Amino acid sequence: MTSTWRWLPGPGRLTPTDRPAEVEVVDSWLVEDGRSRGLAEHRRRFSASCRRFGPSDGEVGRFFDAAVRTIPYPGRWFPRVELVREDGEPGFRLLVRQAPPRTASVRLWVCADRRREPVVKGPDLPWLAEVRAAARTAGADEAALVSPSGHVLEGGTTSLVWWRADTLCVPPAEAVLPGVTRRLLVAAAEAAGSPVSEEEATPAELADLPVWAVNALHGIRPVTGWAGLAEAPPVRPPGRWQRHLDDLSVPLTEGSGTDAHRVHH
Repeated sequence: MTSTWRWLPGPGRLTPTDRPAEVEVVDSWLVEDGRSRGLAEHRRRFSASCRRFGPSDGEVGRFFDAAVRTIPYPGRWFPRVELVREDGEPGFRLLVRQAPPRTASVRLWVCADRRREPVVKGPDLPWLAEVRAAARTAGADEAALVSPSGHVLEGGTTSLVWWRADTLCVPPAEAVLPGVTRRLLVAAAEAAGSPVSEEEATPAELADLPVWAVNALHGIRPVTGWAGLAEAPPVRPPGRWQRHLDDLSVPLTEGSGTDAHRVHH
């Protein structure tokens, strides 16, 4: 079930809509019974991306606060905020979507990265949808996007990280979408005293290492296979790291920085 809401800047409220619009920027996060993790980070990422297309931080903030108030309670939800173009004019929309079930692992399919705006979530969604369909056709769950030099960047809907012994390794930050869950995981590793290293690696170099696909919806999922490679990689269970992420969930109004009343449905 999905409901779509359009932002009316004059009265400062959201109203149901079925009008078509061209999507420019999106952001999504998981909400479980009125609680979420990293919501302030999602807000900052969405605002920074919207800034590239014109809207002021103040208007983005007003819309985002209203979006948070509109998310139903209780239940499991995966809302999506959007900066859109309607008849050539910028606007905002909220999609209230029920969250799909979590999955515990993921299988990857390697694909050359052809995104136009890799550090902004939104402009390349149609191409990423095609890539996801191709990954499924190849017997995988997710595409592993690689650079022209053959180095792993990220998944189509996930950040990719890997372990070398007790060192958490991540692709260079400037080459990938600023993943919120990746950032939370890196912060947790640093707080726990685990080394964190930025590095470049090819899929072949990762075949013998534990790799995780991480995002807001599923948390941490170990990679259990690479399409086209016969050998299964070693699997490192998320264990305490996933528990740490789960412990970061706070009430929506607390995590978003707004003290507005929640809407109960």
